Formats: sequence, structure tokens, C-alpha cells
Amino acid sequence: MQVHRRVVSRGKHRASKGKRAKRSAKHVAVDPVTAEIIRGAMETICYEMATHVSLTATTPILNQSNERNATILDARGSLAALSVGIPQFMLSSTLPVRFALDFFGPDGLYDGDVLVANDPYHGGGHLPDYNVFAPVFHDGEMVLIASIQCHHADTGGAMPGGYNVGARDIWAEGVRFPAVKVYERGVERRDVIYMMKVNNRTPTFIGDLRAQIGATQLGARRLKELLARYGTATVRAAVEYMIEYAARRFREEVAKWPDGEYESDVYVDHDPQGNPDIHIHCKVTVRGSDLTVDFTGSDMRDNLQAYSTFGNTRGYVVAQLASMMDPTIPKNEGFFNSIRLIVPPGCCLNPPPDRSVAAGTHHPGTEVGEAIAKALEQVIPERCCPQVYKMGMPTVIFGKNPKTGRLFIDHSVDTFACYCGAVYGQDGWGAMNVSFGNLIRATAEINESIFPVRHISRDYATDTGGPGKWRGCPGSLYVKELCAPAQIYTYVVGRKYPMPGIAGGKPGAPNRLIVRAGGPHAYEVTTTAFYVDHLPGERYEYRYGGGGGWGDPLERDPQKVLEDVLDEYVSVEGARRDYGVVLRGSLEDFSLEVDWEATTALRAEMRRLSSTTAN
Repeated sequence: MQVHRRVVSRGKHRASKGKRAKRSAKHVAVDPVTAEIIRGAMETICYEMATHVSLTATTPILNQSNERNATILDARGSLAALSVGIPQFMLSSTLPVRFALDFFGPDGLYDGDVLVANDPYHGGGHLPDYNVFAPVFHDGEMVLIASIQCHHADTGGAMPGGYNVGARDIWAEGVRFPAVKVYERGVERRDVIYMMKVNNRTPTFIGDLRAQIGATQLGARRLKELLARYGTATVRAAVEYMIEYAARRFREEVAKWPDGEYESDVYVDHDPQGNPDIHIHCKVTVRGSDLTVDFTGSDMRDNLQAYSTFGNTRGYVVAQLASMMDPTIPKNEGFFNSIRLIVPPGCCLNPPPDRSVAAGTHHPGTEVGEAIAKALEQVIPERCCPQVYKMGMPTVIFGKNPKTGRLFIDHSVDTFACYCGAVYGQDGWGAMNVSFGNLIRATAEINESIFPVRHISRDYATDTGGPGKWRGCPGSLYVKELCAPAQIYTYVVGRKYPMPGIAGGKPGAPNRLIVRAGGPHAYEVTTTAFYVDHLPGERYEYRYGGGGGWGDPLERDPQKVLEDVLDEYVSVEGARRDYGVVLRGSLEDFSLEVDWEATTALRAEMRRLSSTTAN
């Protein structure tokens, strides 16, 4: 991937990268079958690493919600293979590894080393995302790197939970680890582990960190077995073959698109401080098989509290483009390198040095996908579904757990349905937006056993899915009750700019958040809930918005609209208002049916009015 950005590097190590590259250039020819077998083995190893974390981690955000991703890189830090998971994670893990390679140099990493990195300004997304990785040696030479990235419940800093949305700079958010060894030559560095432990509030943090370390060591062992079976030269050749193959497939796909410049403008309601209308401008240029994504013109205001780091922005770019291309194209460095990415330093997608970025990994980060989708909607609408959500940030709850007498931090990683956009040929469905990949939300039963909370409601909400030829998934009414004194903090977007529709589809319903519900001081959050005290019995009620629709709602099959009404996804009034479908009969006794004559007349009138308004 060609980029325009600041490069974090240490000059004295730059020459050493050439030596590493020279060594890795030695390769032999490999046949496609062998290359695919080795690629499949690596992807299986990634899956095993990710599963190891789920089975051994100690907090719900890791052992239930699967907020982790494993990757394998070559000795230059080029992505070779990955597990299926959260797109932003699996695509933002390479830059921290490359910084470590540059920092330590070719002779500074050893067999048995394990490193930790979480620094947003050394390639990461935001501080809660800890990347743990290990070099893999064979015959005395570093050949591969096993890596796994996970979101943790705390980062130290001024406030619990890793989301200090009021932080004035990165240091107020928590502890930064650009690249630090927690194991060296197979021996645990107890001083470093202890230092990390005392700089984190979560009682189970070290257990989660050790789960990542164990997964990385497992990955390293499996990769050594692979190298022992096929040899360094063959494995290296297979990696290079698959990278070249991905690049060729990518360019072949782009070459099918019409040449041109396609632009879009999307917005975030506000940042956590209330600065309104955070602007993302995107221009996608197609020239033959060349693709350029340029964010010049995006918000450059100096007082923002909404910044997506370059690594985070890069991950969302690749995730969105990957969702719009043939899924059989491998997601590796060849895919990345085929994109010319321009992200001007100082804009909201590539922040000035040391700004706070805790919330920016969500917004404006996720709007990167929306901007690309809205630009390429003009080219390949049938492939467009914005890889986006409009949550703001997770609703973090913290206080003293009366069962244990210790601090608890609940990131609300529980099941909810929202933001699932429709695609060509398919209504939005399920309980998870597409941007989260295979993230699994934690169950109410387990969370209630861990945290002093009660889950009261998680119902689909009628008339919240964006109307379209294919309907967006409805949003949901989510109610959680506190059983002990606690504080809640979050910030809310998607009220002014909800989930977008595509190709004439309408947006989903906006978000609404009520805090202190059930008590005398209930109120709706308009921007940010800064550490709002809740008494036992008080609740927060989040009306999560729906996904955007795809295509003209007046082209939706009236019979499908009737089925939506019977399923209570759409009301009788909504069927008429949004789809031009007139129903007769009663919902209560399920005697509803389509009035075809009235529907035809109403749709014709709605089209006439729409055409008049457009002209």
C-alpha cells in the first residue's frame, strides 16, 4: 500500500532493513498447489491462536465476544495470512510489528521472544488494542512472525475502561507500549509483566495478557512445525507467491470498474466534546487497474477530540474494499500494496502528534468505510454495503462489585441488534453490524453472573430498519439495570447522521440513549455522558438505530412488506408511509392482506410527488 503519512522510525536502524530484505529475497519456485496448502496451514494456525484466547482469557470481552484476531507476517512485516474476525483488527496489526522490526534491528530479536505493542502513534489503533507477537526462527534465521491483537478492558490513565473521551492528550488515556519484550529468549521478563500489571486496573488483565502470550507461543510452535516440514525456502516462496497472486487478482478486479473519479462526503454528528459535523471527504480514482483512495479535504480543525490513527484508517480502508471484491482474493500484503492511499497528516484520519485517539477508533474511523462505499456506489452499487456502525463508543460501566468488593468494568459487550445494512438481494439481518465481522456479543446470563447488572430488554424495534427494495435490519431497544452504584460513560452519534442507505435506500432510524431511566433524574444524552452516577434500580435505555436500506423502497415486493408487518419489523402505518403498501384486515388476528389496487395507485402517486420534488 502506497501511503502519504508521517513515518515513525528510528534512523539508525533503517540500513538494517536492507539486510533483512536481502536475506528474505532468497527463494525457490513453488507450485500453486503447495502455495495454497501452506496458506491454508497458516490460516488454520491463525484460527487456532484466536481460539486459544477465547478458551483461556478471563474477561467477557475476550472469552465471549471474540474481540481478537490472529495474523502471520513474514520477516519483513508483510502480512501473509490471517484469521476470520474483526476486519479492523486483522488489518491494523502489521504496522506495530514493522516498528518493532525497525526498532530492534535484525540482530535484536531472538528465538523465544514475545513482544507487546499498543501505541497508536507507532502503528496501532488505540491503547486498548494490545498486539502480542513473536518472531519465528528456523535454522537460525527469522522467517515468520506470529501475532494476535485483542481489545482489553483498561489501559491505566486517568479513567477506567480505556475510553477517556475527555483526555487532553494520549498520555491521559493510558500507558503506551510502542514495542516491549515480555519474553526474551524464552524467559519471561517478570519486571515488565509486573510493571504492566500495576499500570492496569482490571484484576484479570494479566490473565488476559497471558492468554495472548500463550496464543502467540502456540502459533510460533505450529509455524516451526510447518517450516520443518516444508523448509524455509519453500515457505518463503509460498508467502511471496500468495502476495503476488493477491495483487494480481486485486488489479484484475479494479480493471473491470469504469475509469473515473468518484467522490463522497460523510459526517459524524460530533466528537465527544460536542464539536459538530466531523467531515470526511473521500475521492476514489480508478485508472485501469490502479486504485487511489484520497482523503484530502477531510476535517483539519485543530480543536477536535475525534481522531482515527493512520493504522486504524488503513484497516478500515482495506476492510471496506475487501467487502466489495471477490471474497476469494487473499487478504494479505498484495491486497494492501495495490491501494494508493493518501491520508493528509493533521486531518481527523491521521492526527497531529500525541492527540487523544481513544474514541476515534470508532468515529471517524468507521466512517472511512461509509465514505468509500458512498463514493463507489456510483460504480458498483450492487457490491456496496458500508462496513460501518453509528454507536459512538461502547457504554462503559464501572463501580465496586458488591460480590467481590473489587472494581468491575463492564464494556457492555452484550448482544444487541443494530446497524445491519441491506445489500443487493438481501435484507439486513441478525444482531451484528457487518463492520464487526464475526464478533460475538456476550450473553446476558454470563454477564449477569460477573457484573452487578440485569438485562431487561433486547428486542427488535419496529420501523427502525432503513426502507429499501431490500430492508435494513431493525434496530433494538436495549435496557440494562444497575444492581449496585456505578458510573456510566459513553458518547452517542448516529442521531443526526444515522446508518446510510445505498442506491436509493433510506437510512436506518437514529440512536437514542436515556440514562438514569426509572429514576427521577432520567434524561436523554445528546452528545456525551460523562461519568453519570446510577443508583441500584436505575437503568440505561439505548434505542439502537437500524441498518440502511438498499434500493428504492417502492420497488420492494408488497408481499415481503406484508411479511415484515406480520413479523413486527414494520408497522401498518410504516408500510404505507415508507413503501407505499396499503394493507387491509387486522394485525391482531393475522388477517392482514395487501390491497393491490390501492397499493398500485399509492405508489404511482408517491413516484409522481418524488419526481416533482426532484425537479
